[in-house]
This record gives sequence, structure tokens and C-alpha cells, in this order.
Amino acid sequence: MSTIGNILVVDDNPKYIADALPMYGYDVEVATDGMQALKILQKNNKFDLILLDVMMPNMDGWQTLKAIRNDNKLKHISVIMLTAVNEESKQVSGLRAGADDYITKPFILPNLLARIEALLRRTKWQQEATQSSTEINMEIPDDIEPLTEREKEVLKLVAKGANNETIANELFVKEYTVKAHLNNIFKKLKVKNRTQAVLLSMQMKITD
Repeated sequence: MSTIGNILVVDDNPKYIADALPMYGYDVEVATDGMQALKILQKNNKFDLILLDVMMPNMDGWQTLKAIRNDNKLKHISVIMLTAVNEESKQVSGLRAGADDYITKPFILPNLLARIEALLRRTKWQQEATQSSTEINMEIPDDIEPLTEREKEVLKLVAKGANNETIANELFVKEYTVKAHLNNIFKKLKVKNRTQAVLLSMQMKITD
């Protein structure tokens, strides 16, 4: 079976995940705490995804996530946090700290697999959009209106592949507010959809 993604599992009790994921085509490496994970990542930063447990000895998930996001060679890697804490405030805090998704234990395997597949799709879409922006120059309208800071925040999250619900959680607003911001962005940039908005913003360096 060909590998469909390289995943680093960081968990002090990784056996269930580490045994299951290879059956679905994933190449898996394991670290049992954050310090070991960072050592592995310094040697190999080509992982597509990190499954990062919050509660671990020596270096917990939050400290590990912070170290990953502060390292220019690692910060591009997608991270799903794993924790037994089922509190909305903790989930939002995790997303704001740099996690790409959040799943609580105990979880059912199909749920975890679906989250992994969705995140890898978003990552692939982002990579293709970045590549397209360097290969295809969109025609830039003459009378583009400047975006507000909040609209730029929304557009940055769209560029990461985030859906409206994720953006709303990240920015502490309602989904209809996100939709309103997106409509304003489309009108100001004179584009028709999210992909065009992201490509144009990359070309014009609007959100840099």
C-alpha cells in the first residue's frame, strides 16, 4: 500500500493510533513526549501532520506546540491536538495557540481519520493555491478598496483552508459575521470566490 501521508504521533500512550493508522495508508513515527518529538522533527521536518497529545510527561502538548510554531522550519506542519479536556474554551485556546484542529479523547477511529483527511486536503489546497499564485498572474483591478484589519485576518485564515465555522471560533464571532466579512472582501477585491481572493491577495501581498 502506498503512503498517503507522513504522520508524527506524539503521545505517551501511542499504541492504538500507531497501530491503526498504517492500516489506512499512513506512514507513522512515534514520540512519547514533546522533547522526543522535537528531536525527531529537527532530523526530519517533512511530516504532513502531527497528532499531538496535550497531557504528557517532560514537555506537554502546549509547550511542544509553541516550540513548533516558533521554529521556521517546523511551523508549516499541520497539528491536531489530542486531549481528554472537553471544554469549548480549551478548544478555542488551542486553535488560537496555533493548532489546526482539536479532538477529544476518547474518540472513535472514523472521527480521527475524517479529521486527518480533511486537514490534509486543506493543506494540499493551500499548497496548490500557493503554487498557482506563482504560476498564474491574475489581472489586478485598478480600483481595489483596502481591506480592514479584521478582513485581513479572515482572509489569512481562508488562505490556510479554514472553513467559516473555524474562522468564527478563531476570531470569537458568529458565522454570519464571517460571511459578511467574506462578502465585503469579494466586493473590495472584485473577485467571485475564496480561491480568487486568496490568489489575488498573495499576488498583491495584501495579508503579508
